[in-house]
Amino acid sequence: MNSSLHWKSFATLLMVCALLAGCGAGRTEHWAYIHAPEEEVLTLSADGSAVYKGEKVTCTKDGSFITLKDASGTESLHRYVMDGDKMIFYERSVYTRDAQVAGSGVVGVWTQDNGWSYQFTEEGTFSEESIFHGHYSVDEAGGSIRLMYDDPIEDAVLYYQLSEDGNQLTIDYPWPMVHVDKSRSS
Repeated sequence: MNSSLHWKSFATLLMVCALLAGCGAGRTEHWAYIHAPEEEVLTLSADGSAVYKGEKVTCTKDGSFITLKDASGTESLHRYVMDGDKMIFYERSVYTRDAQVAGSGVVGVWTQDNGWSYQFTEEGTFSEESIFHGHYSVDEAGGSIRLMYDDPIEDAVLYYQLSEDGNQLTIDYPWPMVHVDKSRSS
């Protein structure tokens, strides 16, 4: 094999690898939350560029995670699961334990500055935002919490981490997403 052909083959292989490491699987994907299917939240392109909630970022994607990196270099890791033509996209939030309410592990009242909250009881019940209620189970080995809602809402599996001091709860929450139909927006 001559040297020129060798380098052309190598360059082609690098381009193919770069496309596979991108986020759009050979095409641009446009995603919206299932509850607002016309409002695009996430755009993933095969060239590794992306837009997340209006901010231009770069992305890489493997079979389990989408990593988004902003202009300052800050990365956010998002679990995702494909479910037919839908995607379950996990978004991370950090909650602080209410010191007034006793509890260990996930048991307790957890809030964010924006007022969002969870309450997990010793009896295995939960309250989400003081609106949604049900029962929960914890898989400590898998780092997950299954929420089983009283309302006719599908169960949700959250992934969680507790801080070393037990006062912060980081939750990766599943948001069902659907493709945005770009052919209708002209």
